[in-house]
Amino acid sequence: MAAEDLPSDFDIVILGTGLAESVVAAACSRVGQRVLHLDRRSYYAANWASFTFNGLLTWIQEQNEETKPEEVKDWSSLMEEGEELIHLSNSDSASITNVQVFNYTSEEEDDTQSADASNTTEEEKAADEDAVKESSETESADSKEEEEAGAAEEQPAQTEGEEPEAEQPLPSSPSNQSKPARKKVSYAQLVKEGRRFNIDLVSKLLFSRGSLVDLLIKSNVSRYAEFKNVTRILTYRHGNVEQVPCSRADVFASRQLSVVEKRKLMRFLTSCMEETEEQTAYNGRPYLEFLRDQQLGESLQHFLLHSIAMVTEDTPTEEGLASTRHFLRCLGRYGNTPFLFPVYGLGEIPQCFCRMSAVFGGIYCLRHSVHCLIVDKDTNRCKAVIDSRGQRISCSHVVVENSYLDADRKQMAPPPRYLSRAVLITDSSVLPSDSDQQISVVTVPPGAAGGPAVKMVELCSSSMTCIPGTHLVHLTCQSVGSAHEDLSPLVTRMFRTTESQNEDQRPSVLWCLFFNMADGSTLEVKGHQLPSNVYVCCGPDGGLGHEHAVKQAESIFQKILPEEEFCPPAPNPEDIIYDGESSSAVDQDLQEESRGPDQDQNQENQNQENQPEE
Repeated sequence: MAAEDLPSDFDIVILGTGLAESVVAAACSRVGQRVLHLDRRSYYAANWASFTFNGLLTWIQEQNEETKPEEVKDWSSLMEEGEELIHLSNSDSASITNVQVFNYTSEEEDDTQSADASNTTEEEKAADEDAVKESSETESADSKEEEEAGAAEEQPAQTEGEEPEAEQPLPSSPSNQSKPARKKVSYAQLVKEGRRFNIDLVSKLLFSRGSLVDLLIKSNVSRYAEFKNVTRILTYRHGNVEQVPCSRADVFASRQLSVVEKRKLMRFLTSCMEETEEQTAYNGRPYLEFLRDQQLGESLQHFLLHSIAMVTEDTPTEEGLASTRHFLRCLGRYGNTPFLFPVYGLGEIPQCFCRMSAVFGGIYCLRHSVHCLIVDKDTNRCKAVIDSRGQRISCSHVVVENSYLDADRKQMAPPPRYLSRAVLITDSSVLPSDSDQQISVVTVPPGAAGGPAVKMVELCSSSMTCIPGTHLVHLTCQSVGSAHEDLSPLVTRMFRTTESQNEDQRPSVLWCLFFNMADGSTLEVKGHQLPSNVYVCCGPDGGLGHEHAVKQAESIFQKILPEEEFCPPAPNPEDIIYDGESSSAVDQDLQEESRGPDQDQNQENQNQENQPEE
């Protein structure tokens, strides 16, 4: 919608399109609230965004540019008696720091590429890159959504509406994604095929029985997205990458474990699902101590601590057991691992909730910001906002991303925490297999006592996040220093970054990015500094799942609309009742609606089960 056409009165104004803000927008629109959703950026999802390779280059350039302070304008003509202004920040530069890029590809395409491309001059390539960047800057997230929506209409998406049996095989990969030969990829090729990448700023997964999957199913937002199973749980141990047996089938098929170890592991996994007196006796004591006392060998202790519970050696036993149970409960719902990953990247999820909000009347405007909040001095409530075009927009509630607040209105819980992130484009998998279409999560224990554990997610081309012949690798840990200082030693150990001996079979890094991101779970807002009807959303946290963001969104919604249901199911198109329909048609629609979203999805999947995956 054009900014000059904005109405002047809304129930809720939301600033920022991160995951929590987008869920709040969808939930409020769904129950009939008039929602205005703005973002000063040119793309959706803020620090949850996914970029094409060329779009990421533009984002990197923006991060390295200094933000010029905006001229403070006089808005007194828009104010009434008894009102005061709260000025908002115009920059989110503090949330991303220490951006460093390393390119290990050749500048020109090799002999397998066309002769014209290989003879391209440096000036021509620079011009081409600039042209690509300019075009990527003008690309709208809406166009991408329209393309995917059109594809979804032609081919129904694989959604979360049903629960397949535990050992149900994954849909076969498209035939055009056959196993590519390992060959050298040039930087020119990365730029040329940049639109085929979808690179996430934050690296997370969806627990199959986690709060986000439950919300996607309940709200019917799952219809807007497609998901892949994470196919492997891996760990880095003694300098090697090993597969972790976690499901019953994996345990009995494992060649790493002896028959005795398999029995011990299955016995432990069965026993830990129910709380016992023996377990409670270890409350407050390290989980590793509990595992040792269960007569589990070193290998099983490693798998259970680092790859299944995903905790540290000094984590209390009660927390370790809770994490282990959550992992096990998620097994088998959609595959042999507990995790799902959205096709086209995690940035799709906030956009799906934005789409739901738009369906129910939410108004969206990117590249559009709010400069000030207008507050009633007597009631300490925000009455209106002033946008970047100088329009006064009245509202009852305001939801803001934390980067819109000035530093004196927010504080980081001491000590301040950041996440260290690395994004790698590699030429092969860290653990090659018969199929190169594997989505893997790799746990890397701390290299030294007290150091951070590293979570690695390796994506293949079938996830639509990278081109065939490459893998996209995400590394994340709690920051100790800069991202490069924290993660480059691991990159050097597990990957090749320069030419080395032929017998070295490690994957080669083609291109990598390091940066630090603020940990959203450590933000504390000084409540007395804000109006009572202004609510703050924080950015991504360091957890592997999405529980923090979903919990935050639900809490804000309940404060705004305590009597309303949070994200009730959106009706299916065939369930919508139009004026003038016969009573029999109405009765039939009501019967279909009463089946619930899961049953509707079951019927849809039965109808489409013989169609190939898109």
